[in-house]
Amino acid sequence: MKTKILMVCLGNICRSPLAEGILTSKLDPTRYEIQSSGTSNYHIGGLPDRRSIDIAKKYGIDLTNQRAAQFTVEDFDKFTYIFAMDQANKDNLQKLARNDEDKLKIRLIMDLVYPDENVEVPDPYYGGEQGFEDVFKMLDKASDILVTQLERGTL
Repeated sequence: MKTKILMVCLGNICRSPLAEGILTSKLDPTRYEIQSSGTSNYHIGGLPDRRSIDIAKKYGIDLTNQRAAQFTVEDFDKFTYIFAMDQANKDNLQKLARNDEDKLKIRLIMDLVYPDENVEVPDPYYGGEQGFEDVFKMLDKASDILVTQLERGTL
């Protein structure tokens, strides 16, 4: 049975598609399934932001097969781990949680790098190209730690 991991941001076009693409590129697809979604319904069915696609492509990752989706309560049943990009989206997920088991699945992605410091992945949507580069690097670092923890069974 595959371990299923969900990356969540607001619109599912900038941060969480990058997180999905980066982590997918680092893990064995026969053992892991990575997806992403947004807490809003702004972009359902749309491609990731062009700037996310471009920065991922720069590092050899293709995001063009992704389509924006909205998080649903049923995702708590589908996924083993749910990583929010920021506190606002983590709070939104916590509000949707049906029980403590659901709540235990939700974590901030950057807690992997900076435990208990509540570091957020900034939304690069209204920023320039450098914002997308910075977000990519943050998520790449968090993904490396996530891969190590998954392989060691210490997540």
